[in-house]
Amino acid sequence: MAEEIKKEDKKTFSMVFKVVSGLVFLSLGALALIRWWQELLTLVKGGIGLFLLLAGIITLAIAKE
Repeated sequence: MAEEIKKEDKKTFSMVFKVVSGLVFLSLGALALIRWWQELLTLVKGGIGLFLLLAGIITLAIAKE
């Protein structure tokens, strides 16, 4: 009986730890988005050309077949 309670306590602690760490990561991610919004937009704008280039190569490879 005591062993079952210990296992249940471990499960509860594990679940609480995962939830708390998940909330911490979510809040840090939101803070990073807010703080570095302009840099993120610059990064996305810089990646658009590479994405279109890759999409064009894949389209041509599919059309070739």
